[in-house]
Amino acid sequence: MFDPDAEFVRKAGAGDSRAAEALVRRHLPRMVRLARHMLSDAAEAEDVAQEVFLRVWREAPRWKPGAAKFETWMHRVALNLCYDRLRRRREKNDPDAGLSVADPAPLASEAWLARQRSARVQAALLELPERQRAAIVLVHFQELTNIAAAEMLEVSVEALESLLARGRRALKAALADVAQDLIGGADL
Repeated sequence: MFDPDAEFVRKAGAGDSRAAEALVRRHLPRMVRLARHMLSDAAEAEDVAQEVFLRVWREAPRWKPGAAKFETWMHRVALNLCYDRLRRRREKNDPDAGLSVADPAPLASEAWLARQRSARVQAALLELPERQRAAIVLVHFQELTNIAAAEMLEVSVEALESLLARGRRALKAALADVAQDLIGGADL
């Protein structure tokens, strides 16, 4: 299996800061996006992405090419960090965790409607069980193939497809009242 990051990881493991920077430039936006969709909190998403790259730096000297693609490992680390944060939220039993306050600045009506739809989709996504949410985020927001997403979640492709189907059904039910507005790919 070809891993386009293998050489960067090897060099970063040997202390090459430019190789580490290349990995960050290459993967930071995806790690932030993944965490943002999982957590619905920009600051937490940034923290998760930073922690992923700290682990990359620490683990790079021990990385063994061939076991799994480096990007797959990074996604798995990011998902685990998100799961940990979600569990801590539940433990705190904070009913406002993950909710954001609307910007009071006046918005154009179209932008306002788009933000409202996006917020509804994000809220519905947050109501999904973690593994269904992760499957939806990896396939629809991270645009990974089912095979790659299944590998990251450490499940079979069939199990991933089952998670996706259950997640999509739950989202469809949760968004039934706004489904017509969402048709056309606004946020899903």
